[in-house]
Amino acid sequence: MMLSCWLHQTRTFSVDWFAAECEVAGMRIGTSKSEAMVLNWKRVACPLWVGGEVLPQVEEFKDLGVLFTSEGKMEREIDRRIGTASAVMRSGYRTVMVKKEPSRKVKLSIYWSVYGPTLTYGHELWVMTERTRSRIQAAEMSFLRRAAGRSLRDRVRSSVTWE
Repeated sequence: MMLSCWLHQTRTFSVDWFAAECEVAGMRIGTSKSEAMVLNWKRVACPLWVGGEVLPQVEEFKDLGVLFTSEGKMEREIDRRIGTASAVMRSGYRTVMVKKEPSRKVKLSIYWSVYGPTLTYGHELWVMTERTRSRIQAAEMSFLRRAAGRSLRDRVRSSVTWE
């Protein structure tokens, strides 16, 4: 569970009222597994108390495979997604593409069913800047070029590869 403090000043907060509501619903806050994270551009201390224990404050955590940072930036998560998708691409290339040259339909099927979802998992949380969009498009084009048997040295336009 993640609790957050949205204040810009250092204070101590008790979330015993939240713990009490959880108890009423039949749940208990496991303080040994809980952490606190302040979402702010700069580092801010915000100790949260639950039942006499202070929750450790962290700068980043992973939830459902998505990396969150206290600064709210998603660059590291996008780097991880591109790296994971590239690893999937390399693995698929070694196992499927090298042993038997699959048809274009199979390659596109791999793109839409495996590579694309791996690359964009958790993208709903990303702030889509022009730089982010460019990096994602470059990763996609890398896969499509490889699937088409081309490299950057072939100097074939991306629009031709997309077609």
